[in-house]
Amino acid sequence: MNILKNRQFEKLFVCWLVTLIFLVIIMIVVGGLTRLTDSGLSITNWDLFRGVIPPMNNFEWESYFSLYKQIPQYRLLNYNITLSEFKYIYLWEYYHRLLGRVIGLFFLLPFVFFIIKKIFSKEYLFKFYIIFFFILLQGFIGWYMVKSGLVNNITVSHYRLALHLFFAFLILSQIFWYFRNIITQTNKKFFNKSNSFFSIKIFIFLIFLQIIIGAFVSGLDAGKVYQTWPLMNGSFYPSNILNESFVYLFSFKEHGFVQFIHRNLAYLIFFNIIFIGYKIFLEKAKYLYKLYALLFFIILLQIFLGIMTLVSGLNIIIASTHQISSIFLTIVSLSLYHRTIN
Repeated sequence: MNILKNRQFEKLFVCWLVTLIFLVIIMIVVGGLTRLTDSGLSITNWDLFRGVIPPMNNFEWESYFSLYKQIPQYRLLNYNITLSEFKYIYLWEYYHRLLGRVIGLFFLLPFVFFIIKKIFSKEYLFKFYIIFFFILLQGFIGWYMVKSGLVNNITVSHYRLALHLFFAFLILSQIFWYFRNIITQTNKKFFNKSNSFFSIKIFIFLIFLQIIIGAFVSGLDAGKVYQTWPLMNGSFYPSNILNESFVYLFSFKEHGFVQFIHRNLAYLIFFNIIFIGYKIFLEKAKYLYKLYALLFFIILLQIFLGIMTLVSGLNIIIASTHQISSIFLTIVSLSLYHRTIN
């Protein structure tokens, strides 16, 4: 069964998917920069319609600034911030929220058109309803995340940040997978029973796990401790975790431990991709060689950028590039996996 029941609007449908993929990628990048600039709490309320228009005069800017002054982040951290500096962090969060609205509308309006034209198969109509539900849910999660930093904390909950990032990558992966299906004229299932190249399934699971742990690192600012490599201040593991309980460590609140997991998960992913290459060579699957080579290069780049982010003292450009490369890592991983399914 194909995605489209009516192929009259196939080109338009493909353009829609490609644009959605592009918009979600931009959203993830802007979201990452919003976090890196500590801008996420600059807008302290959620106005679905009024919030589309940014402050237009000095009175409105002062009004939003006064709301920001009421939260702990201002009182405990940014009490010296000027209005012009506030505008900088406000606009990062504003563009992040605006992009969310754009994605929602850009999904909904063509989706309604395609429904009216009855182009979807029954199976894929349901699947795209799920994507739309996830987009709406993502907006709720975003506000749920922001709320966690408005009362007792100077930053958002790293758990909620991880959930927000996970759903962004989930939405991107769903749209990209269906895009791969339509351009290859197939109906491949992501969750299939095939055991061929099972290691690639493990690899993708590890990538998503690493994205979650990376969000923990970002949310806790765990990259600000142990800024050395390959050892963590002369030791393989952070020395301060030895006296902590197992339960506390795996609540993922301890900065050094979270960074330790993030580092070693990267090593595990690296060895996994080498094993995948061995399996591809063993199976003489020449049709996978180019995609595998590209994926291996991105893995090396991602590890390099991760190390440079750490030793540079969290340089914002390098840190953002590290996150951007994770997007392409996910896309190429899904492409390789898609090719392996018969």
